[in-house]
Amino acid sequence: MTPAANHKAITMREVLRARQRIAATIRRTPMAASSSLEKILGAPVFLKLEHCQVTGSFKLRGAANAVLSLSDADKERGVVGVSTGNYGRALAHAARQAGVRCIICMSRLVPANKVEAVRALGAEVRILGESQDEAQEEVDRLVAEEHMIMLPPFDHPDVIAGQGTLGLETMEDCPEAGTLLVPLSGGGLAAGVALAAKTLALNIRVVGVSMERGAAMHASLQAGKPVQVREYPSLADSLGGGVGLDNQYTFAMVRDLLDDVVLLSEADIAAGVRHIYWKEGEIVEGAAAVGVAAILAGKVKAKTDAPVVALLSGRNIDHALHYRIISGEDVDLAAE
Repeated sequence: MTPAANHKAITMREVLRARQRIAATIRRTPMAASSSLEKILGAPVFLKLEHCQVTGSFKLRGAANAVLSLSDADKERGVVGVSTGNYGRALAHAARQAGVRCIICMSRLVPANKVEAVRALGAEVRILGESQDEAQEEVDRLVAEEHMIMLPPFDHPDVIAGQGTLGLETMEDCPEAGTLLVPLSGGGLAAGVALAAKTLALNIRVVGVSMERGAAMHASLQAGKPVQVREYPSLADSLGGGVGLDNQYTFAMVRDLLDDVVLLSEADIAAGVRHIYWKEGEIVEGAAAVGVAAILAGKVKAKTDAPVVALLSGRNIDHALHYRIISGEDVDLAAE
């Protein structure tokens, strides 16, 4: 992407501080070589198994860093956020550990299993509208009227720094990596991982991967500014939602740090979920399968013979849906 100056960004120092701050809260997740994908790509492929993280996704890194960075006075006010599921689960977990009240606002598109998982962690859940933007209106009201502290799922310096710790781990585990495949939604993960990876390895390629329908960050990059997009049901539901028209951090960081963006069909994503289950022995959600799906679809090429690393970002998929996918069913949630 074309570099640009004069925008808000975080530094590597903040990522390093985040790693120290959240060390006792998160799990260092393993990395595994994939012989099946190496045969397909013609270069070594490694999978960062972040779906093994506490709460089942990378989101805990950013949520924990944000909650632990609050002052005592702000903790007393409670925290509120909008989520497509995984961030709500992570924020609820981090808030409960810190003894902080937590409200999560979600749209009706969020799968029921993810809604119930957030409630099970002690957070109050409010379901509003058909998009994250509509759910965000309730967050804004709670901030204005009840003076709660908003911790957004991606466009926040402490959240980005927390997600950046995954980039640190990845490069420590595979310092020779030539390409990183990162799920792309609001950009908190991509921005943090790309910052860490490119600080440690200047020539590494970082590729964002998303779904074809409703990819808000891709549409925004194409427009040269944050834009709203229509949200659609998707197997990669965690990649849904907007980037925020007043985006302060992630849009510019993604624009400046990502080398490419790849978009996938629903069939591509399903193929990724299937491959990861049958060939790698792992259960992941659609959003976590997009890196592998991009390799299977021939949309990613290796940089010489340098390893390619795909981040498996979460496992919180409805079990019935997962069964349908791995059984070979052509699943199109938008048509159901």
